[in-house]
Amino acid sequence: MPLTEIDSTIARNYRIGLIVPSSNTTMETEIPAMLRARESVLPERFTFHSSRMRMKSVTKEELMAMDRDSDRCALELSDARMDAMGYACLVAIMSMGRGYHRESQRRLHEVTVANGAATPVITSAGALVEGLQAMGAKRVSIIAPYMLPLTKMVIDYIENEGIEVIDSISLEIHDNLAVGARDPKAPAELWKKLNVKGADAIVASACVQMPSLASVPMIEAASGLPVVSSAVCTTYALLKSLGLERRVPNAGALLSGRY
Repeated sequence: MPLTEIDSTIARNYRIGLIVPSSNTTMETEIPAMLRARESVLPERFTFHSSRMRMKSVTKEELMAMDRDSDRCALELSDARMDAMGYACLVAIMSMGRGYHRESQRRLHEVTVANGAATPVITSAGALVEGLQAMGAKRVSIIAPYMLPLTKMVIDYIENEGIEVIDSISLEIHDNLAVGARDPKAPAELWKKLNVKGADAIVASACVQMPSLASVPMIEAASGLPVVSSAVCTTYALLKSLGLERRVPNAGALLSGRY
């Protein structure tokens, strides 16, 4: 239905809380872009509210220190009564050990409960796994900006969830600002270096900070495979936590409304 035909009286506003690394510039770009695109075809409306955790270099030490700060962010956001929260640093969660997204989501939700503002909390790490599982993807190829040891950690984490990573590209960028400054269309060329034979899906960016939204439909068209990114999966998980239709124009198969 065109935007002009949507009855504004049935549109509900949802507050989306974003728990964001201090140097992240993409979470608050791509996720709002997807939900704004969704507003052109569906009635719900969204506002976005962030709390930041200090992190400049993507190293295990800084990631661990940052993760400890996530409780404060969840508490601050719950003061403003969010409808859902998303923790936007995939590798921070995955560097804390296999399956840690479940512990993080549970703990941060409990913070909101204790503040009298119970809120569903999702993580980009859990969202990536759950998005791939929703599509039935068992074998994937991924693009990541991380230093090689962190990419290997991400691969181990994904594989522990029952999804085989058959190939990966690791760009080895430790400066998080440099990751965010990349061309969002760069993955549309990078994926050509991946082995995708036998893959069920391609992960255009295994990092919420590395821009890739513009590349997702381009890679799908060129490869014939479903394509996701951490941001796409995070958007999917946020909509699912709100009980809303998971449909966003031009954001790839996962957000086509089929899942």
